[in-house]
Amino acid sequence: MAIESRNPFNNELLKTFEEETDYEILKKIELAQVAYLDWKSTNFTHRKELMLKTAVLLRDRKEQYAHLMTQEMGKAKREAIAEIEKCALACEYYAEKADEFLSNKKLEVPEGEAYIAHDPIGIVLAVMPWNFPFWQVFRFIAPNLMAGNIGLLKHASNVPQCALAIEEVLIDAGFPKGCFQTLLVSSSKVNMILDDDRVKAATLTGSEVAGSKVAERAGSKLKKTVLELGGSDPFIVLEDAEVKGAAISGAKARMINNGQSCIAAKRFILEKSIADEFLAYFKTEFENIKIGNPADENFDYGSMAREDLAIELEEQVEKSISQGAKVIIGGKRNKAFYEPTILSNVTAGMPAYEEELFGPVAVVLIAEDEHHAIELANDSRFGLGGSLWSKDIEKAKRLARQIESGAVYINKLMASHPAVPFGGVKMSGYGRELSELGIKEFVNQKTVWVA
Repeated sequence: MAIESRNPFNNELLKTFEEETDYEILKKIELAQVAYLDWKSTNFTHRKELMLKTAVLLRDRKEQYAHLMTQEMGKAKREAIAEIEKCALACEYYAEKADEFLSNKKLEVPEGEAYIAHDPIGIVLAVMPWNFPFWQVFRFIAPNLMAGNIGLLKHASNVPQCALAIEEVLIDAGFPKGCFQTLLVSSSKVNMILDDDRVKAATLTGSEVAGSKVAERAGSKLKKTVLELGGSDPFIVLEDAEVKGAAISGAKARMINNGQSCIAAKRFILEKSIADEFLAYFKTEFENIKIGNPADENFDYGSMAREDLAIELEEQVEKSISQGAKVIIGGKRNKAFYEPTILSNVTAGMPAYEEELFGPVAVVLIAEDEHHAIELANDSRFGLGGSLWSKDIEKAKRLARQIESGAVYINKLMASHPAVPFGGVKMSGYGRELSELGIKEFVNQKTVWVA
């Protein structure tokens, strides 16, 4: 089976790769295991040196790697460059912090000495999506290599060149052969990999369906998983917010990666007293978005990552319109291009209310008051992140605790950062990436008690 790399802007076939055979997969797992037996004993000073070198190489090659993302999945050039910079930041963060995070933690015990040691567990399989093809991988691999683990990557099939480039930069930085390997395989091979006793855990960023399948298979082998799944993040604007600033930030929050982001703001929940004012500013921001060739810096965004994704989004919007939703702006598709769109009059039962819209479509919901706003925010099977806008910070903090999500940002659009835990609740998954919590997901937190 051939794995194709295509440019979604013009559907040009860039390159094809043959899927790896079962034998080749097993040889890579064998190499990973050999690498682990040595890598787990290296010290933090050595790991830090290699991780900092990776950061340097990423910045040196940011134009090259950004171009790969623009070519393979249509990411706007400016966002692609920013993504590489963010990967370098993650490398630097864990290079500097891993020793501190994984140092022995002293325990208070009635006698003797006791502490928690943090040992690596071995090979971790990462099943990653196409929307942030470098960042999703580096937020996994930077902490895990620093913890002494080994990475195997099953990347999305439409970004094989990005997957191979990540392996390339880590090898060029000096990481030993086998510490990180890309597997050019289809999803049908994931079970085989999970079933191998040498693979100790898995992390997945993707859909609910994919996440549940990986969790079920890994669970049958009692292997730990971390899942970061879909999101339909609320963007709540209360009547005492700075409305214009919220609207400008809201447009950016919805259009991150052309709306193809799990943590992009998707449901705009507005107190009715400021709804018209917000929507006036919000619509103006959407009108000013320039869609074109993502490699051209004169344009803000290009096409979606694949035409089938744009068709799926179109179907969700059209069905919602047939059920009574109203289009404020946009709503049209041309091949893989989908216009920045705002939908109002959205009610329960519509796809725009119940499902994740993974593209440049904003859903507007009107709240009677702040309590109703929280009810609307929580009326979702997702719980990844969210934003809340109000000048009353103490009230905002209190309301943030009532929102069912893995994160709430106050007067700030939702965005991941190496120092901040990232992950969801409900159908958005479980476990955490990034920060101290992220590096400890795949270590054995071992109790040692000396009499």
